[in-house]
Amino acid sequence: MIKLDTAASASSPLSVLVIYTGGTFGMVYDRRLETLVPFNFEQILERIPELARLRFSISVLVLDELLDSSNMVPNNWLEISRIIGEHYEQYDSFVIVHGTDTMAYTASALSFLFENLNKPVILTGAQLPIGAARTDAVENFITALEIAAARDEQQRPMVPEVAIYFHSYLLRGNRARKQESSQFNAFQSENYPYLAEAGVTIDYNRPYIRAYDSTKPFSVHETLDANVVILKLFPGISPSVMNSIFSIEGLKGVVLETYGAGNAPTAPWFLETLEKATDRGLILLNVSQCTGGRVLQGRYQTSKYLNEMGLVSGADLTSEAAVTKLMFLLGQYGNDSAMIRQKLTESLRGELS
Repeated sequence: MIKLDTAASASSPLSVLVIYTGGTFGMVYDRRLETLVPFNFEQILERIPELARLRFSISVLVLDELLDSSNMVPNNWLEISRIIGEHYEQYDSFVIVHGTDTMAYTASALSFLFENLNKPVILTGAQLPIGAARTDAVENFITALEIAAARDEQQRPMVPEVAIYFHSYLLRGNRARKQESSQFNAFQSENYPYLAEAGVTIDYNRPYIRAYDSTKPFSVHETLDANVVILKLFPGISPSVMNSIFSIEGLKGVVLETYGAGNAPTAPWFLETLEKATDRGLILLNVSQCTGGRVLQGRYQTSKYLNEMGLVSGADLTSEAAVTKLMFLLGQYGNDSAMIRQKLTESLRGELS
């Protein structure tokens, strides 16, 4: 770990820990190899000299193994959460530099792993590498740091929750989804308002930011159960596909991406497959394929049967939040199916309305 030499390194009481995990952000052009290569993130001050003018201290921790975010797995989420847990009392806030492809999954997972979080944990990254002429890395990183260090009138953190900052907008981490692969506005949050908008000033949408509450002790959960799968319905899905998914050895939960407001086929073979799965103890969580809106399970005939056989309505959960929440609850409650089903319908970290 290194400490950057900022304007307030010695005098400011505020401190931010930056955790660099890898991704597009930290790539530079190597003229000799004529390709993009990872740069030493500990030299970030040389790449972004503006950091020296920030009025709070910054330390940088680089993971031992840098990852393209496509290679992120639940054990990496646990590692990041452990790092924050170990440094929670030492720093006032945290910024995680992460690849964009699975950033929403990581943000969702971290939100569940942190119990009674009261400090900012801001994820950010870039669509273009820091070595590119038109990179978005600099603005994203500096603004994420400023948001992490921001305090209200009572000197409490402005954003005491897990969030994603990207292209002028701060989004709740477990409400965000990646929407763009070729534009700078990579993330959206259709079912929840943005937490802040960064223009000439940073304007905070205070009614929608999690309230600060220091009365309960912070803790980090240490278990996730990844024996889950996401199954997206499509016209023409066959019994063999359904049966092969539901017969996976060790499978405990399925996030079922249905149509519209939670609708699914009513073909007898389809309903029988779901009923057999629930009878075997599998937890089936119904979320919509739509970007916005919510599941209204039982409202239409095509979802009435799902309600009757015990599928759990995911309301307005994103798929990213749904699968990570299911992993989290399976890790916490094991075979207590009733408790898991109950917790799935509750908003644990502001992930559903």
